[in-house]
Amino acid sequence: MVSFKSLIALCSAAVAVMAAPAANATAGHDLARRHLTLTSSTTGTLNSMFYSLYMEDSSSGTSMTNYGGTYSLTWTSDVVDVVAGVGWNPGSAQAITYSGSFSTAGNAYLSVYGWTTSPLVEYYIVESYGDYNPSTGATQLGTVTSDGGTYDIYKLVRTNAPSIQGTATFNQYWSVRTSKRVGGTVTTSNHFNAWSSLGLSMGTFNYQILATEGYESSGTSTITVNQ
Repeated sequence: MVSFKSLIALCSAAVAVMAAPAANATAGHDLARRHLTLTSSTTGTLNSMFYSLYMEDSSSGTSMTNYGGTYSLTWTSDVVDVVAGVGWNPGSAQAITYSGSFSTAGNAYLSVYGWTTSPLVEYYIVESYGDYNPSTGATQLGTVTSDGGTYDIYKLVRTNAPSIQGTATFNQYWSVRTSKRVGGTVTTSNHFNAWSSLGLSMGTFNYQILATEGYESSGTSTITVNQ
């Protein structure tokens, strides 16, 4: 299967900060008052929510619009690999409720995505995907039933791969929902406990986002994460 080159790249972003006119503004327009349009790899915080955008290659057809708890991503295959989302830094074993839309013509994922350190672990709880199932070519270790669905559990080892600590060798854990959905609650502790019972240890939480990832594909997503 394709192993994504996921990492946080702390490089300068082309960022446009927008403010809606004060006239006729209401509480229902709070999200429109300030947002960021991102076109290169960056991380930060907006409206108390951590955000991350990683782009392997710059592409005029790929951008993320971030409103804090809501983001929209449009990507093309020119970017090669893109990972975008909003959430928390650090993450936790929390229940994450989200809603929105996700559409792709190719290899892409919608997931709770994050990292731990000591040990260094990259993890995915996949809610939906395009035409490529991340279980392809991997050995299934078990299953976990959570939030009205069944998830298959996999482990991969990434060797000399990019990470939040530079090039490293680390474990990658996957829970892949067998019935795709876009919207609902992800009780992350159920997955972390299931992984632990299979000997898949985790460390100290680093960032954790509700992410859209696209690899050599195109698509759009608009996702709202409850704060």
